[in-house]
Amino acid sequence: MDATNDHLNRVAKDPNLLLHRYDETHDSYQFLNVDRQVHRQCTFLTDEHLPKDLEKIALRRSEALRVLPKPARMHFIFHSAYCCSTMLARAFDIKGVSMGFKEPVVLNDMVGWKRRGGEPRKIAEVLDQSMHWLSKPFSSGEAIIIKPSNIVNTLALAMLAMRPDAKAVLLHAPLKDYLGSIAKKDLWGRLWVRKLFVGQIQDQMIAPFGMTGDDMLQLSDLQVAAVGWLAQHALFSALIQKYGSQRVRSLNSKTFLSHQYETMQGLIDLFQLNVDQTGVRDIVEGPAFKRHSKIDVAFDSASREKEHADAASLHADEIEKVSEWARVMGERMNIPMTLEASLI
Repeated sequence: MDATNDHLNRVAKDPNLLLHRYDETHDSYQFLNVDRQVHRQCTFLTDEHLPKDLEKIALRRSEALRVLPKPARMHFIFHSAYCCSTMLARAFDIKGVSMGFKEPVVLNDMVGWKRRGGEPRKIAEVLDQSMHWLSKPFSSGEAIIIKPSNIVNTLALAMLAMRPDAKAVLLHAPLKDYLGSIAKKDLWGRLWVRKLFVGQIQDQMIAPFGMTGDDMLQLSDLQVAAVGWLAQHALFSALIQKYGSQRVRSLNSKTFLSHQYETMQGLIDLFQLNVDQTGVRDIVEGPAFKRHSKIDVAFDSASREKEHADAASLHADEIEKVSEWARVMGERMNIPMTLEASLI
């Protein structure tokens, strides 16, 4: 896997060569040739969504360290899933200003490594270097806005510590909306929250709830979803307390959708991006807000409200009961149902 000088120079200078994976067994990186158009077309930067024939370049991490590029400014969209985070990341595809990265897999690799018992100091070192590679800009002066997968939230405290100039928005759905999103996806949604829950247990995010194995086995699917939502809220609250509202702001998806212009203006200000009021209006009236982020059809806030209304109607009794149960549990755990440091 010895790198040629050509490969090293290209990886250092070509903005299309995206750091995609890290293999801790061989201490190596894989880069993919992902241009701006591919970013736009892909829902996520995952193998499932990326074209299969992309050029790949593999490098030992020690080789890659020789050509670390000058990083751009980096900011984060941390999220709790089902909250329009992909829509928001797409909105930061602003040529000459910023680019939104939707769930780069190399950050998931850090979480998997951690869960397999990786040495924390080594993980921190590689995470820091991986973020450096992800901050390679498409053009001079552009900022990189990273929307990690929600499983990466367990690393959010460390990521912000490593990037003291970075700002973050904590995007989340109100609990009832979140439960409605899980319920309307039927079996797939219920399996997804259980998989997420298992990961949160591995990440020690559920331990403070004091539940035994028997307690957890007796939870319904939507109760599992609610506990996971509370665990994310506890983490987000800790981020706000540690880093303050100058760096970290909260935003719920219902507010986002009903105040799109104000949300984008608030984030432009938070991330200190050079976009004027006309530019903000163009973003809000553009495809990021008018097309579905996962399927290429017309979609807007009214469409999303209808989806949630349909799910809420079909599962209303279960959602109401689980929401009240979660509210009581949140009070006992001192987890706020409404986060501080609201963006708007």
